[in-house]
Amino acid sequence: MKLNDLNIVADENIPALEPLFGRFGSITRLPGRNMQAADLANADLLLVRSITQVNEALLEHSPVRFVGTATIGTDHIDQAYLQQRGIAFSSAPGCNADAVAEYVISTLLLVAREQAFDLHNKTVGIVGVGNVGSRLQHRLERLGIRLLLNDPPRQKRSEAGFSELNQLLTEADIICLHTPLTREGEDATRHLLNKTNLPLIKQGAILLNAGRGPVIDNQDLLEWHQQREDVTLLLDVWEDEPRVDAELAARVRIGTPHIAGYSYDGKIRGTWMLYQAFCESQGIAADLSFTELLPSDIAPQLSLTGDETLTDIVHQIYQPEADDQRFRDSLMDTAMQPQNFDLLRKQYPVRREFAAAILTGASPGSELKQQLEAVGFILP
Repeated sequence: MKLNDLNIVADENIPALEPLFGRFGSITRLPGRNMQAADLANADLLLVRSITQVNEALLEHSPVRFVGTATIGTDHIDQAYLQQRGIAFSSAPGCNADAVAEYVISTLLLVAREQAFDLHNKTVGIVGVGNVGSRLQHRLERLGIRLLLNDPPRQKRSEAGFSELNQLLTEADIICLHTPLTREGEDATRHLLNKTNLPLIKQGAILLNAGRGPVIDNQDLLEWHQQREDVTLLLDVWEDEPRVDAELAARVRIGTPHIAGYSYDGKIRGTWMLYQAFCESQGIAADLSFTELLPSDIAPQLSLTGDETLTDIVHQIYQPEADDQRFRDSLMDTAMQPQNFDLLRKQYPVRREFAAAILTGASPGSELKQQLEAVGFILP
């Protein structure tokens, strides 16, 4: 490949393509969900997100030599086919893990305030302790919250500290799902929660899914919740995205269109990781740093008075109710609902991560300062 004359086809929602990949050739941006084989007839590089199915049908007649997905998950990529064709591949593991952890914390603090409980008095179960789950684990542990962890692949590597899924479902007050989507094998996660084990969830629990929609059988979830309205549902992902079951959506307290990881920082980090991987595959230096791509003029600035709580401050950075309202509005037009789902993602407002916020006024050594640092803020 001539590294200054490449044809690059990319999902239109991937940011920072020009500064990172522009020097390698021309960039064609396309809607990721509608990419066709004809679009790749002259493509050398293909850069996608999770909504593009990359397989033989898409690539069979293309000259593509490098595929990158600016996401943590890879269930939309036929990696065996890429390997067979000798096509280099890279994902962006961990690129938006902090953003998802912060989505979870923001949402749980919202429900805690509404239901008048203290997170410190609850047991949180994390199912899937990989890039996202481990970031959430670290932050909640620093807050002093009791955890139950479930991750069979890690447990099979003789790592300690894990619980069986049924135990976690029975004992946890809050259940957070962060597994990848796998369809085969002993530890397959498709329909991991279903009509058989959903009844194990304790009365008054909270069930949050910010991993992959099909990890919960959504039809089973709907039928079970019709009898178990005591459980609070928080769903960012849906089994048949971009189509959403309106009846299930009506039952969730917070519903969002698969945007838990949609921080500005996470999106840029994903593109930058693909840039690093591509440069490495070509044996050239990756001379642009991640921080060079982040504009300083959109960093949130908060001056604390001393009267705020952790919840107050977190919700000034990210308020999940705003995303929930936009999502519910998008469901009103049934015929356009799938298109509206994608439009919400395409037009998602700038959301910075906690670490990007500039906070002043926090008292040194105070409990609030310790809590802020625990969940990811960086204070002077």
